Amino acid sequence: MGNGIAYAALVLWPLIAIYLYRITTIQVASIWVILGGFMLLPVKTSINLPMIPEMGKHTIPVISALFGCWLIKKQRISFIKELGKIKYLVILFIVVPFFTAGLNSDPLIIGGLFLPSLSYYDGLALAVNQFLVIVPFFIGRQFFKTYDDQLLMFKLIVIAGLYYSLLMLLEVRLSPQLHTWLYGYFPHSFGQQMRFSGFRPVVFMGHGLLVSFFTVIVLICAVTLWKNRIKFCRFSPAVLSYYLLVVLVLCKSVASTLYGLYAFLLIKSTKPKTQHKMAVTFVCLALVYPAMSMMKIFPHQTVINVATSFDQSRAESLEFRFENEEILLEHSRERFFFGWGGWGRNRVYNEKTGKDDSVTDGRWIITLGQFGILGFIAEFGLLAITVFRAYAASKLVKPMGEQSLLAAHSLLIGVVMIDQLPNATLAPWLWLLAGILLGRSEAIISKGSEVLRK
Repeated sequence: MGNGIAYAALVLWPLIAIYLYRITTIQVASIWVILGGFMLLPVKTSINLPMIPEMGKHTIPVISALFGCWLIKKQRISFIKELGKIKYLVILFIVVPFFTAGLNSDPLIIGGLFLPSLSYYDGLALAVNQFLVIVPFFIGRQFFKTYDDQLLMFKLIVIAGLYYSLLMLLEVRLSPQLHTWLYGYFPHSFGQQMRFSGFRPVVFMGHGLLVSFFTVIVLICAVTLWKNRIKFCRFSPAVLSYYLLVVLVLCKSVASTLYGLYAFLLIKSTKPKTQHKMAVTFVCLALVYPAMSMMKIFPHQTVINVATSFDQSRAESLEFRFENEEILLEHSRERFFFGWGGWGRNRVYNEKTGKDDSVTDGRWIITLGQFGILGFIAEFGLLAITVFRAYAASKLVKPMGEQSLLAAHSLLIGVVMIDQLPNATLAPWLWLLAGILLGRSEAIISKGSEVLRK
């Protein structure tokens, strides 16, 4: 339970959204409303109303942006029109939870633990929630079509990251306290934020891993602006990039630091074509990882051995995650196509005591367990198609600046997908970035088709 400030922030966010949509463009307002909500609103505090999902950090900014587009800017958002075959993934994404609920009408009793059955009401609520999850994707696809729109996204993310870095550095020095000071409680395990004789910053995102991955995205955007020699504030893009790299290291997340360093070097030292190929490689790995894990052909032990050479404790953490993936994967096989649904039914419990024996870290295993392989295909397929479309569009882009921006954006989404294997960092603002990549890619392909017809 948050304090009065926490609930006031949730209530005031739609009013802030209305103001932003009135005074600025739909592109600027959408980014600040959706990304700003993720950066600033309280974690796990929500307003519960009948017949609709909980109104909290991940839903209020999305609904605010939806109504900002509709009511303030008078722009209807198209969810199916001109989607082509992508519409089947969208339909699957929204309707699978409804079928999941229908196929989980049996309560589970495990060692004295009672897990309730799911009703069609639960299925409808899950479907509505899935719709809200995907709204930023369509806002990005429809309203960010041009090179200038895409460049705006990169600039605003860097600006957001620079301001947020001041709060992050404060918590690196003092320990994660801002959420407690402002909203009255700490949203996660404090012990998990202690790393390498210091602290991970949490700020208002809920966990240090989310902050570090946010910094990765900001760093990718900054390095891309540096490569394109785009200066938009008093500091040079090079200085900003190196500063953000230092901030990323101070976040004390090994995986995110590796992502950031690799992306930094890749963007600075390779051509756009190479970056597109690497993005496609990341996407393909994320798509086939569940199948490789099921068939036990992914080299988990090799990855652990490599991690051991760097840090023993991180290797042990990675091994623990792989072990949990294995037991959760075995559990998911029992309801392979549509999953177990919510209420913790996707987790594994001790048959004698009812104690939860599982830890769900990766987004892929959470989605697979809750909504089955069809839910996984819908969610990861929608993210993947944006990178595949960008790769196709890259062959039609001539100006080097546009090529660099498209390639870095594609790499960004590839990194997002890879991070869903060990972590669960997927949030509405990342869906917005994926939608922007799709919208820009479709605009390039459409323009190329027109040129060919002429």
